[in-house]
Amino acid sequence: MQNLKQTLTGLSLMGLAMLAGCSLPGVYKIDIQQGNVVTQDMIDQLRPGMTRQQVRFIMGSPLIQDTFHPNRWDYLYSLQAAGGQRKQERVSLVFNGDNQLSGLAGDFMPGTSREQQIMGTDSGTTVDPTAPAQPSAPAAVPETPAVPGSTEDNIQKEIDSARPAAVPTPDRIRTDGQ
Repeated sequence: MQNLKQTLTGLSLMGLAMLAGCSLPGVYKIDIQQGNVVTQDMIDQLRPGMTRQQVRFIMGSPLIQDTFHPNRWDYLYSLQAAGGQRKQERVSLVFNGDNQLSGLAGDFMPGTSREQQIMGTDSGTTVDPTAPAQPSAPAAVPETPAVPGSTEDNIQKEIDSARPAAVPTPDRIRTDGQ
């Protein structure tokens, strides 16, 4: 009787330990991404009057093209990081009757980066819808020299010593039958 109690207790504890093993820390959970990745840089490149092809080149194909609203493209993106809360972003682009971009709505707005919105700082720039799209030059960041003998210094030396190599061109294929 005593032996049976110990066996049942041992089996019960082992069963509970195995059941608890399903939620032990360290179990790998993957990030789940769905939809179109939309960045602030992509939104900043959009200008009113762009054609559908130009918008598709910048943004990619829309996730949703509603048959009831043919002049609206919707881009959705959601990310659920390793079993955490799901975050979702949405951008809707509206085209006029001439198939030109006429407006956008959603979680991104032109001219302001996510960091600037969060920090509450103004970029000092305004978006002129009539201005042609121009790439912005990156701000010059002063470089600090690498510590001599460090990995960064060794990599920079390898880059500086690299020389271009000529690429051989193949002979032309003869089409005259010889």
